[in-house]
Amino acid sequence: MARTVDERISALRARRRGEDRASLMAQDSAAVAKYVEKIGQQEAWETKATSKPNTRYVLGAMQEVDADYTRISTETAMRVANQLEKRIEGFHLEFHLQGSVPLNVHIRGVSDVDLLTLITAQFLSYDPGGLRASSGAYYPTTLTSLQQLKNLRAEEEPALENAFPAATVDTQGSKAIKISGGSLARSVDVVPSHWHDSADYQRSGALHDRGVIILDKRNSVTMTNYPFKHIREVSDRDLVAMGSLKKAIRLVKNIKADAEREIALPSFDLAAIMFHADMDALRKGHWYELGILAETQRHLDYLCHHPDYAKLLLVPDGTRLIFDSPAKFSALLTLSCEVDRLLEAVANENSIGLPASNHSDRRQLIQSLSF
Repeated sequence: MARTVDERISALRARRRGEDRASLMAQDSAAVAKYVEKIGQQEAWETKATSKPNTRYVLGAMQEVDADYTRISTETAMRVANQLEKRIEGFHLEFHLQGSVPLNVHIRGVSDVDLLTLITAQFLSYDPGGLRASSGAYYPTTLTSLQQLKNLRAEEEPALENAFPAATVDTQGSKAIKISGGSLARSVDVVPSHWHDSADYQRSGALHDRGVIILDKRNSVTMTNYPFKHIREVSDRDLVAMGSLKKAIRLVKNIKADAEREIALPSFDLAAIMFHADMDALRKGHWYELGILAETQRHLDYLCHHPDYAKLLLVPDGTRLIFDSPAKFSALLTLSCEVDRLLEAVANENSIGLPASNHSDRRQLIQSLSF
């Protein structure tokens, strides 16, 4: 059965306040106190467009999660990091967050957190063609990334179980060890990893140019990611859009969460898709937030009708194509249809006379409305 707009607003509110994952906070008194304090409070978006529920849903779906919830997510990950730092004997580690929380495009008050546990300079890989490598700054070793990361994971799994005996430690994940429950107010995905000094990093020394090697335990291989470049590229473009790019990313993530049909696009790819929207059009959303919905609909519709163009688009860190499988493009079509319907509903709520008859008219109708 199709979800009503009231049901979507209720689901949105539950995600933002952590009601959908309240059990994770059960053993953390500070998190529970903060939850109880905020549960009865209305957010600003809930007081807008009170007679226009689809409009209110869109306005809410774009907003960042309350800063207190985000702070608790970060603090929980650092609790896990502190315990690992004390208990891991075979490696010196440093810790960084990756993913939606540090990028501030997460849509849940109680959001999973990705914690990179990085082997420090005692072991790393590097591009042999880089400037530092050419000058002899690195020392080759017979150790391999695969074995080092397997060894690290073998230490981290029991260390987490011993540090948090009341928590659930799920070791079945291929790339991360998931720990949740007990005294932890959030679920934390612990990712064994080490640094990779790319040629760009050897030249710039900038964190966003530095790669990360992670373990795929199930397939016994390693993978290279650039999580800090993704964060940097999206954040820089969001500045150009005056904050509207991250709002657009949150919007499509919430639409996916509330869709009638499954949309098989991960958060990383949803951010990548909106990364290629028209920043000039999104910038107008700084003053007229519904303009973000208008540009999101236009952009997704354009990609669906121009598949040859869409299939050439790269993720923000430049490492692969966004639509690297037919299933992802099919998911784009589903997402686009969901946004089409939402645009129509919002336009109908805000039309003075007859409803706008096509997407172009609907975009024009809503993109200069203030709430």
